[in-house]
Amino acid sequence: MEMSVRARIRAGDPDTFGFLFDDYARAVYNHAFRLTGDWSAAEDVLSLTFLEAWRLRGTVGLEGGSLRPWLLGIATNTARNTRRAARRHEAAVSRLPREEVFPDFAEDLVDRIDDAGQVAMLQTAMCRLRRAEREVVALCIWSGLDYAAAAQALGIPVGTVRSRLSRARKKLRKFAGVEVPPENGNSEAGCGQVDGDRVPAVRHTQEETR
Repeated sequence: MEMSVRARIRAGDPDTFGFLFDDYARAVYNHAFRLTGDWSAAEDVLSLTFLEAWRLRGTVGLEGGSLRPWLLGIATNTARNTRRAARRHEAAVSRLPREEVFPDFAEDLVDRIDDAGQVAMLQTAMCRLRRAEREVVALCIWSGLDYAAAAQALGIPVGTVRSRLSRARKKLRKFAGVEVPPENGNSEAGCGQVDGDRVPAVRHTQEETR
């Protein structure tokens, strides 16, 4: 009998890991950017996520569906650790003697403008949320996971996902007039999920009156 994908992952089959990367790299990368707000940091999180997935391959259960929640959970933890390391680095740098810094405009960012524009509307408001609230918004609203999958990714109860997302909705409305769409009455179909993985499922309340 042919081994399942999960069994091959547990066994450390490199070809299966290659397919896993091809299938989910874009989702992990976008999720990392939404958590960090930085393209370079998102690239680091992407690489570290799959390295960590390889290390944790033995924890994958033999039964279950998509491995996307598992990978997004690893990415979430990796982003947390990356932010902690960045803060420690910034603190260390701040103690060094200051030198004159000249900006470098050489990097071409044209191909990233569209994606950056899609998330810029929410980035400032998102930064004002607690970390736990940002994570459930990134998983449920932007990555389209349902409550159960988000709970699996974060290792928390489903009820906690619901309450954190509810608080995040209220704060986003308060901070930036951003309205997060409802779950269409079906919590198992997705927490306000949208088609694709690159379009934020939010809108300014001012746009609703147009």
